[in-house]
Amino acid sequence: MPGMENESSVSKAEEIKLQANEAFKAHKYGQAIELYSQAIELNDQNAVYWANRAFAHTKLEEYGSAIQDATKAIEVDPKYSKGYYRRGAAYLAMGKFKEALKDFQQVKKISPNDPDATKKLKECEKAVMKLKFEEAIAVPVSERRSVADSIDYHTVGASHSSPSMSTQVALAAVAVAFLAALVMMVGAAAATKVAILVAVVLGTWWWGGSTEVEPQYSGAKIEGDVVTLDFVKKMMDDFKNQKCLHKRYAFQIVLQTREMLRAQPSLVDINVPDGSHFTVCGDVHGQFYDLINIFELNGLPSEENPYLFNGDFVDRGSFSLEVILTLFAFKCMCPSAIYLARGNHESKSMNKIYGFEGEVKSKLNDTFVELFAEVFCCLPLAHVINQKVFVVHGGLFSVDGVKLSDIRAIDRFCEPPEEGLMCELLWSDPQPFPGRGPSKRGVGLSFGADVTKKFLQDNNLDLVVRSHEVKDEGYEIEHDGKLITVFSAPNYCDQMGNKGAFIRFKAPDLKPDIVTFSAVPHPDVKPMAYANNFLRMFQ
Repeated sequence: MPGMENESSVSKAEEIKLQANEAFKAHKYGQAIELYSQAIELNDQNAVYWANRAFAHTKLEEYGSAIQDATKAIEVDPKYSKGYYRRGAAYLAMGKFKEALKDFQQVKKISPNDPDATKKLKECEKAVMKLKFEEAIAVPVSERRSVADSIDYHTVGASHSSPSMSTQVALAAVAVAFLAALVMMVGAAAATKVAILVAVVLGTWWWGGSTEVEPQYSGAKIEGDVVTLDFVKKMMDDFKNQKCLHKRYAFQIVLQTREMLRAQPSLVDINVPDGSHFTVCGDVHGQFYDLINIFELNGLPSEENPYLFNGDFVDRGSFSLEVILTLFAFKCMCPSAIYLARGNHESKSMNKIYGFEGEVKSKLNDTFVELFAEVFCCLPLAHVINQKVFVVHGGLFSVDGVKLSDIRAIDRFCEPPEEGLMCELLWSDPQPFPGRGPSKRGVGLSFGADVTKKFLQDNNLDLVVRSHEVKDEGYEIEHDGKLITVFSAPNYCDQMGNKGAFIRFKAPDLKPDIVTFSAVPHPDVKPMAYANNFLRMFQ
């Protein structure tokens, strides 16, 4: 009886959908996706199933898959507003504001009296207007000047402030009047000698200023130009107590790190001597207190205890500034104690949406936003440990035959492009089946075990280590043991419930020793607290 079988399928699909909803509520988004998929297999003409699965994909940052599912929901039922809503939210998360605007306009058209739809449409319109304005006033890349070259950190925060322009004008007027009177009283020759002496004294005060910070500042201080371990420890203690670092020292750390990173190649070779060890960490995403916990579990970075942090230091977590200044400070203290790789979130477009830009403006100023953007463009794209372990944030490539020399040759000093080797290094993900497929994120691609095997063979490597994805246990071993994902932000965004992990390698065999850990408490500042206003509406 076909009719009865169809009714049974529809009923069974509804039961599975309810189970999927419960998994979603429990933040088990992967399980929810599997259950919604089962419901769709039984009844693919229910737009709700497609839209709900799109929402679960969004929670896992699989925005490409979310757009596909939401589009399918719209095809099934063109009047189903949630389909447009989910697709618009996914476009928004990718920074595609213009595409998002079209979908929210459609939501408003279908539900003209929905106050929530009206509010989100207005926010989206603001975001698009702001984007158009920024595009209109943007300086061409060829004409841009480095903000780093305009900063002298020695003159920031002097113990007495430099005089204002009005003060300078007044002083100049007084000086002219004084000199005229002096000429009349003692003659031109004597007046000239006095004027030169006064000019030297005033000039030193006027332009030089003091190199000391304000006396009321009681936080960590760098003596001279050398970042010491004592300074870094004091700074971390201050950060734990939610105290700020003086802008002068923040500038110094970021500028010194920039010089070191600029001198490195796009692919960095790391040598670990026999008997020594090396630790690789994955995404930290602004979870400063979990970063401190890593150091408590595994020791502070040093020449004898070196680390590689594999990108995505910032965004989402609301202590991103503390994380990046801590990592940069260790780099300044001892360059061989810590290596840093670029992730997809070390970019202007991501920082604008996911919180780092807002956090930096709140805790420091706009100049630092531009400075960090410059420094992120200096971060290397990948590392190779002892010519055997390839470490990259995202993954591998859309074509075979890519050699390490091709990666070294990448001109990385730019914002990440939307295609090509650099994009794929930052964005790609492994998949459980062979070959290549479209990216579930909407950027980069998915690659199978055969792709991993061939890349390793072509480059005489043994293992790929990458990050970029939340894993329940903090790590996952895939592709016949030839690829490990490591993720170091436990209970990601305070809701995923995952563990964090890091990997210790000991030379010469470089066998991975994976250590997992749980999240630690942090002050009551929610993730995404500094994120784009519009994006927070969907959290």
